[in-house]
Amino acid sequence: MVTPQNYHFAEPLTLECNRTLPSFDLMVETYGTLNSDHSNAILICHALSGNHHAAGFHSVDDKKAGWWDNMIGPNKAIDTNRFYVVCVNNIGSCFGSTGPTTINPDSGGSDAINTNSSDEPQVYGPDFPLITIKDWVKTQAMLSDRLGIDVWHAIVGGSMGGMQALQWSVDYPERLKRCVVIASTPKLSAQNIAFNEVARQSILSDPDFKDGRYIQAGTYPRRGLILARMVGHITYLTDDAMKAKFGRDLKSGKFMYGYDVEFQVESYLRYQGERFSENFDANTYLLMTKALDYFDPTRGYPSAVVKDSTESAIPLEDSIAAAVETDKKNTQNELEGAVATIEEIGSDHQQELSALKAALAHTQCQYLVVSFTTDWRFAPERSQEIVDALMATGKPVSYINIDAPHGHDSFLFDIPRYMGAVEGFLTAPFITPSRQATGERS
Repeated sequence: MVTPQNYHFAEPLTLECNRTLPSFDLMVETYGTLNSDHSNAILICHALSGNHHAAGFHSVDDKKAGWWDNMIGPNKAIDTNRFYVVCVNNIGSCFGSTGPTTINPDSGGSDAINTNSSDEPQVYGPDFPLITIKDWVKTQAMLSDRLGIDVWHAIVGGSMGGMQALQWSVDYPERLKRCVVIASTPKLSAQNIAFNEVARQSILSDPDFKDGRYIQAGTYPRRGLILARMVGHITYLTDDAMKAKFGRDLKSGKFMYGYDVEFQVESYLRYQGERFSENFDANTYLLMTKALDYFDPTRGYPSAVVKDSTESAIPLEDSIAAAVETDKKNTQNELEGAVATIEEIGSDHQQELSALKAALAHTQCQYLVVSFTTDWRFAPERSQEIVDALMATGKPVSYINIDAPHGHDSFLFDIPRYMGAVEGFLTAPFITPSRQATGERS
């Protein structure tokens, strides 16, 4: 049984967007016992729809444990008999920390600056500022000070939580010994940003959204939030997993020739959307997806000048020479264009790798990077980019690519090889970075 705690911070918080929260609250849950020298603390960073309730139960009537209960607990991968585990709900969320659903202290009274004319205090709603992962890490560092934890034994997160863990290692390199980045990415691809935009537009276009002031209007953009979750949920699964679970099974066993639910997969997606819409806030969803889009730990770390690299294009250049000899007129332009495209892609990749190396060069922790074979939202190649940059700068990093059928959601499943890797990493001796950077990955 666990009890959430609220930590109030009276000091102003200046955000990356240059707006300031006059004060803020963080909802926190802890598991296990902090030892005398405060050296056994592990911070858990949650994903988009997560919160502070990572493990255990709030009451005997709870039907479902915390979202990572298979990972955190006595004798589990993150062993609460050994570690003091802290999970914090990020600002901007809707589970008790300061966010769109909490009262805006600047609202109400004659000096109110919000757009609502009522003298009654109002929730932030759309007036809550846009936030970034750097902002979340900053508040987590403030919580660390409040808890008296100077150095975390480890910071662990999956998906968006992995981004926070990675950002921690960049922003506060001396305050963590281990960093566990699971099913994550160094930054979102254009495709991922596109998925987030479709989800946001489904909310923004709902007539009940009311420019984000649906609470004051007594409405709720339920349909938009359902659609947003349905789009997101599709990206968390795989085609094979959906085929195995639903196939083309019909709910009633026959075609109904209408637009109501007919296929089992339709019923599943609608159920997931309905359930999500009952527990989540639409403004929070907008904020969280924007924070994902903005994430880029290389910002503020100018990379060294990258020389043009054409090694990957050499075989094609040879092909061009041969083709020109046999058929100059028909193939030269096409092949030259292909080489230029590959050279451009290679150059972009080298620039991104160089920027990531610059950001990670001053980190001091030991890393575990975990990916999953069927995750196409944040594919293993994105995790390998992080590993390559760490290897190139001589940082101690372990990498494991887990064979799992569950897609991006695999990081939430009890997979023995995955759990064993995390447990082993957290309990192994700390490795002091000492070897030369090789840039090679085994």
